[in-house]
Amino acid sequence: MSRLRAGAFLLLLLGACAGLQESQPGGPPVVIRNVRLLDGTGAPEVRGSLRMANGVILAIGQLEPEPGDTVVDGRGLVLAPGFIDTHSHHDPLGSEEQRAEAAISQGITTIVLGQDGGSRSPLSEFFAELEARPSTVNVASFAGHSYARRAILGNDYARPATEEEVGRMALLVNADIEAGALGLSTGLEYSTATRASTEEVIALARVAALRGGRYISHLRSEDSGFWSSIEEIILIGERTAMPVQISHVKLAQVSSWGASGRLIARLEEARAAGVDITADIYPYTFWGSTIRVFFPDLDYDNLERATFAVTEVSRPEGIRLIRWGPDPELTGSTLAEISAARGRDAAHVLMELVAELDAYEESVAPEDARSSSITAVSMTEEDIDTLLRWEHTNLCSDGGSNGDHPRGYGAFPRYFGHFVRERGALDLPSAVRKATGLSASHMGIRGRGLLAPGLAADLVLFDPETIEDQATIDEPMKKSKGIEKVWVNGELVYVEGRVTDKRPGVVVRRGD
Repeated sequence: MSRLRAGAFLLLLLGACAGLQESQPGGPPVVIRNVRLLDGTGAPEVRGSLRMANGVILAIGQLEPEPGDTVVDGRGLVLAPGFIDTHSHHDPLGSEEQRAEAAISQGITTIVLGQDGGSRSPLSEFFAELEARPSTVNVASFAGHSYARRAILGNDYARPATEEEVGRMALLVNADIEAGALGLSTGLEYSTATRASTEEVIALARVAALRGGRYISHLRSEDSGFWSSIEEIILIGERTAMPVQISHVKLAQVSSWGASGRLIARLEEARAAGVDITADIYPYTFWGSTIRVFFPDLDYDNLERATFAVTEVSRPEGIRLIRWGPDPELTGSTLAEISAARGRDAAHVLMELVAELDAYEESVAPEDARSSSITAVSMTEEDIDTLLRWEHTNLCSDGGSNGDHPRGYGAFPRYFGHFVRERGALDLPSAVRKATGLSASHMGIRGRGLLAPGLAADLVLFDPETIEDQATIDEPMKKSKGIEKVWVNGELVYVEGRVTDKRPGVVVRRGD
């Protein structure tokens, strides 16, 4: 029986390797020596080596190079699985020559797109384009709820959909699920989806659930309606019996700061009742989005809501215009500074800015309509520490390559440098797990996120003593320090602070 098991395992291993070799060039095995191996499970480090060939890890441990091996000296640094960004906006087809520098330079080897209800649909076409023009990174995606809403409702999206319209949306979602989407994503706080009913979301989530998909959501509210939004995602998990994940979990209301323990207790209660609920988080106290997100009911002239925004969601000095099409000279200014210049209180100026943005967007082409973005301070580092420590929270960036927020270039190094090394939120093996193995598990991604024979050779070599972010609000595209080398499917894609000419990234489909 032991020989049968060994033979079966060998066949599975060879099958896995063959699948990964299909798109990989041949070459001699590579041995990375003299490294501290952190395998992504949370286990303590092991000093040793790793051998890989044809995009696959062959062995790890106390290894000696063999004749013909290419040897890399790891210089005593940490070798870990490549980081998996479970909430990403690093669209590689939007980057020069598919470099995806913002992601690769911080050690990310797999990005999960289709977030906040938005996706590059139909996914079959997007995936085909990625396979025709590979990137440095692997790419997975969710099917976007908001994409389906806009496709069926057009500009008449500020209302619940009818049963017939939900049925038509379901066909679009199903097509993306068949193409390999990981599941359904929603952005229920955004204008396209804020009027969608919970029943509409459940109906579409069930389409994904039938194929083993997952649900990930930017909640309906991260501030005034936060606790009811938590109940909504728990209900979706109960009704669909599918795994559900809270996107970039945060307590984004001043009066809720310090309540992270209460949140974890509620999520644990839901898990004990059978709901597989998890979360991801980014390591910043300030978020980035559109200015309209302050008005979830789309009532942009509501003074009470505007006042709440500048007292409870953030403060005028914490709200900053990052890009501002209506008046580029205001770019970089805080709401406090603009209010002082105009001689009006912050709540009224916030409403004025939305009105000015409306007028501007009506006067420009649709492709220029996303010419504005903001950041706002809404969290505390103490809450981030607590949420990071929760067993079922993994790391994400929520970042892109366009400089709207420093997380696009700095999230993962900031996590390891500031929250792990400086604040001691987690020990290093646990911290690596939350950026790799746990992330893969939460996304249902198999064959990546761990160091083990037969798995994809997505690797990052980094210095835990020097890794830190360099990107700031003023310099959001400054690359981080401490990431020494990055391999994707066995190919070296980042070394000495630069992206190489290799483009080995593959599409990661549900069930691959």
